[in-house]
Amino acid sequence: MTTNHDDGDDGASTDGDDDQTQADGETPTDDDPAVRTPGGGTAPEPEPIEPAAPEEFGLVQAWWGDGKGKTTAAMGMGFRAAGHGYRVHMLQFMKGGADSVEGVRGEYNAIAAVPGFSYENAGHYGWHGLLDGSADDEHEVKATAAFERAEALAAGAAEADLTSPLPLDGDPESGVHVLILDELLYAVDRGLVDPDDVVELAASKPENLELVLTGSHAEPEYLDGVADLITNVRKVAHPFDDGQRARRGTEY
Repeated sequence: MTTNHDDGDDGASTDGDDDQTQADGETPTDDDPAVRTPGGGTAPEPEPIEPAAPEEFGLVQAWWGDGKGKTTAAMGMGFRAAGHGYRVHMLQFMKGGADSVEGVRGEYNAIAAVPGFSYENAGHYGWHGLLDGSADDEHEVKATAAFERAEALAAGAAEADLTSPLPLDGDPESGVHVLILDELLYAVDRGLVDPDDVVELAASKPENLELVLTGSHAEPEYLDGVADLITNVRKVAHPFDDGQRARRGTEY
């Protein structure tokens, strides 16, 4: 009796484990639709980041609107691309700091920790057109220099083979798969960069370079028919409207 009872316990335990395993999706059966997914129904695991080349890059993206999340979305795509081993670079316009933002920004620390993702900041202190102690002519000088830098980065990508892996620690001027020009559309909106120059940059970029443009509360109509993806990040509510200042870890 004792032997039969023990056998029964073992069998019940094993059956229960099998049921739990299938419920967790660890060993799906052939009739489970999850088996037909690229991962075969198993949860993906992180892998070491090794240099790789994208197969279908080359579009122009534009993210604009009065809502929060334009830069966040662009950087999110940058992190995703870098995670696949693609070379990513972000050049920021108009973000030189303000009295509501500390000297350190979390995104820079995170970018520095990810192979293949680099950044540079070409902004001037404060914001153009605001009485924050910054000089508007200096904003224009910085924006002009930043756009010239963007052209140089695009030219470097044109010289590179973007269908092949690129060194993850390589100079961005030697080629990148993804170029994020953060707040460029805002610089255009403020009259610091000519919209025709942005259209020319987008139209003449290397075929396989993914170009991501962000910024501006005003619709960049000049990008109609130029950008492949245009997303309006619309504000429904924003804590800034109630006097909330920028928060460490969410805005910077």
